[in-house]
Order: sequence, then structure tokens, then C-alpha cells
Amino acid sequence: MCFSASVSFAAGVSLIAFGGITVKMVRRQAEIPFAMIPLLFGAQQLVEGMLWLSFRFEAALLNVAMTYLFTLFSHVLWPLYVPFAIGLIETVAWRKKVIWGFQAVGLSLSLYLLYSIIRFPVISEISENMVYVLPYVREHPAMDLYLAATCVAPFFSSHNFVRLFGVLTLLLFFAALWFYSVALFSVWCFFSENGQGNGGSAQFLTVLILIGMALLAGAQICGAIPFYISFSRIFLCN
Repeated sequence: MCFSASVSFAAGVSLIAFGGITVKMVRRQAEIPFAMIPLLFGAQQLVEGMLWLSFRFEAALLNVAMTYLFTLFSHVLWPLYVPFAIGLIETVAWRKKVIWGFQAVGLSLSLYLLYSIIRFPVISEISENMVYVLPYVREHPAMDLYLAATCVAPFFSSHNFVRLFGVLTLLLFFAALWFYSVALFSVWCFFSENGQGNGGSAQFLTVLILIGMALLAGAQICGAIPFYISFSRIFLCN
């Protein structure tokens, strides 16, 4: 993640472990993409952990590969994947149509950002936090469309936990923008995946997804949530 290699790897391991739990809760194929979000979050954190190591060991080729792989996650995957995943679990017809509209926005933006990543150089550097130099991504309207696809689309879901997912993601974006503007995408991804900064607090979105999948499956997860938080803090606070 944006703060150190060790925390990136710890976050990645904990997210993947509990992503496995959310996937096991799936009762319908349509729920699989939403259930896989923690797994993808975890993979993204492992990539950034490798990126930190590339700076430590001056591995130029690894640095380039991990920089591009991380930006494919953060800039190409999420605006496409989030509306797709929440659209599949939506059961109200008109809401599904609206979410598919955001899916079209996300697809268009992902293709544009993919072209931009291929066409222009992408650079990562350490300035207290991990910083990705992609100036064209933070320009309007690209950022507005990104927020629409990843944060606003969930507002139209009929599931309360999905709407809360959108609200928290948007709030975490503004928190990252306010406190870590230069390292926006790296810090926002970490906040969104773990719901915490340097001090550590509840892992909001991952726990929320866990709750959501349990609600869809009718499962009991009262014991899993505190275990997840405790497990994550063991790694993230040491």
C-alpha cells in the first residue's frame, strides 16, 4: 500500500483470506463478481508491496511492471468492475437499467484510461507515500466519470449495503484527497480496501462486503467480523 511494503503485504494477505470467505458465501453465480472485490483488493495490495520492494532493491524492470499492473487495477479495472458487479446482484428492473448506464460510463472511461496508460509514460515514485504520476487521469471530466462509476452507481442499488458501499467509498475518496492529495489513488485504494490510515480502524468496505454476502446468503457472520478485524490489526499494526 501507500505507506510501506510490509503493510501492503499484510493488507493483501488479510484481504485475500477474507475474500475467500465472501466467495464461499455465494449462492448465485451473479454474486461472484461482487464477492470477489476483496480478493481483487488484496491482489492490488500485493502488487504495490512488490513495487515497494522494487525501489528497495533497485529492480528497474520489476518497478515498471508493477507500476503498470497497479495502474491497470486502479484506473482501468475498478470503474468497469464496480458497476458491473453491483448490476449483476440488482433485482429491481429500473435500478438495474440505471446501473448499466453507469456500466457504459465505466467501460468508456476504462478504455480511455487504458489508451492513456499505453500511450503516455506512467511513473511511480516515493514521496513519503507511493505516488503515481498520471496527470491526465486527475483532470476533469475523467475524475468525475471515475467517481460516478465507482461511487455514485452504488447509490441506485436496492441493497442497503451496496448503497453504504458507495457512500463510504466516496467519503474515503475525499479523505484521501484532503490528507494525501499527491498520493491520491494509492491512499484512496488503501483506505477503501482497509478503511484505515496509519493509526488503524475498522476495515469498512471489506467488512461491509462480508456482511452483504452474508445477507444475500442468509448466513450468520457475527463471529467472522471481529475475527477479521483482529486478524488484520495483528498484521497492520506491527
